[in-house]
Amino acid sequence: QVQLVESGGGLVQARGSLRLSCGASGTIFSIDVMGWYRQATGKQREFIALITSGGITTYADSVKGRFTISRDNAKNTNLPRMNSLKPEDTAVYSCNAKVRSSCYSEFYDYWGQGTQVTVSS
Repeated sequence: QVQLVESGGGLVQARGSLRLSCGASGTIFSIDVMGWYRQATGKQREFIALITSGGITTYADSVKGRFTISRDNAKNTNLPRMNSLKPEDTAVYSCNAKVRSSCYSEFYDYWGQGTQVTVSS
């Protein structure tokens, strides 16, 4: 079974930086898009960023210029870097990936459990 595990969340001061990690494990043939979403308390989940297998990145306007995402395909990992954090960035951040488990399989979406990011003022 494919698993996604996020790490790196925690408490950080406003204007600070935080680096998250999303690692995929299990039966993995290939990984296509890997992305991040966040959901603040009482609010809907929103898209944050994604990176394709070819390294093409897309960012939501709310984080553009502050967040960057990179990818280590050898480790089945992506590494979002969050800079200039604001209290409104406080949310549970979840990793999403489209994973193919064999050369005969289609890609399927998987989600991590999420990691809490709290930005204090």
